[in-house]
Amino acid sequence: MSSHSTPPGEFDLIERFFKTGANSLRTNADQAITLGIGDDCALIKPGADEEVAITSDMLVEGRHFFAGANPELLGRKALAVNLSDLAAMGARPIGFTLAIALPTVDNAWLEAFSKGLFAMAAEYSCPLIGGDTTAGPLTLSITAFGAIPTGEAIRRSGAMPGDDIWISGTVGDARLTLAALRHEINLPAEDLQQIEHRMHNPTPRTELGVQLRNIASSALDVSDGLLGDLRHILKQSQVDAEIQLGKLPKSATLQKQGMQIQKQFSACGGDDYEICFTAPESQRDKIEAISKSIGLPLTIIGKTVLKNDVEAKVYLLDESGILLSDAEAAPFLKSFDHFAS
Repeated sequence: MSSHSTPPGEFDLIERFFKTGANSLRTNADQAITLGIGDDCALIKPGADEEVAITSDMLVEGRHFFAGANPELLGRKALAVNLSDLAAMGARPIGFTLAIALPTVDNAWLEAFSKGLFAMAAEYSCPLIGGDTTAGPLTLSITAFGAIPTGEAIRRSGAMPGDDIWISGTVGDARLTLAALRHEINLPAEDLQQIEHRMHNPTPRTELGVQLRNIASSALDVSDGLLGDLRHILKQSQVDAEIQLGKLPKSATLQKQGMQIQKQFSACGGDDYEICFTAPESQRDKIEAISKSIGLPLTIIGKTVLKNDVEAKVYLLDESGILLSDAEAAPFLKSFDHFAS
């Protein structure tokens, strides 16, 4: 797979694999991007009544993806995880930068990676506007920019006691895929084929985020596990939560597993990139209408409650509505830790 010709220099590499693709996404309609690749900085100028949302994510080989991962899907995912952050704030994507460290210059790998990257960029109208390349362990770092009407950003800090807690789509399939690839679970090939895209090729919920402006009181994207990530909302909003474990939405594939795995993977499995959000009960009809209009299931899984302690607390209820003890709840409240062994 590696090229035997003289490897290109940094600027040749950028020109060949990234600048051409970036420029192909630019049109005269790109009002927000006034200067893209080719200068010391890109220039962004959203509308007069808009704010710029900025998010960065890093993917490291062996930590966030397997060595030898499909480069085309990796290109898609590298941008998708950033678009998911923008979606959680209700932002419209306007551009991104890419910093990439490469152990070697492999033309075939770069061709496939850039193909996936620019396919995702085209789908979400988010052009590449700058970045950097260097030699080193395979590391992908993207900073994405989005535009939000002034004052309409959906923050983590807006939840109020009594709000519904919602989750988009289903949760747990990415964790089930990981378990199958690690041989922790013997998953039939046909079942793995049904769900593996959830780990390798996640879908940013951009349209949902935009439509939740002025409806959701808080939101975030689920990357490290649903209930662990939910605690970020609770902490910043100074509320607690009651969650009904039986209401966490699961795919038909995950439902074939034992009940303990179903609960654990849906509650604290990472890489789902769904949107968890809160909203007053009075907004239910509007949210259900959004669900129908974009063809995405949205499920109420609990509610926020008055804060009782210094730490944000998630109270878990079983299928009968009985509160789980702290010891019983503990396995479902873990989340991915980037620095854990």
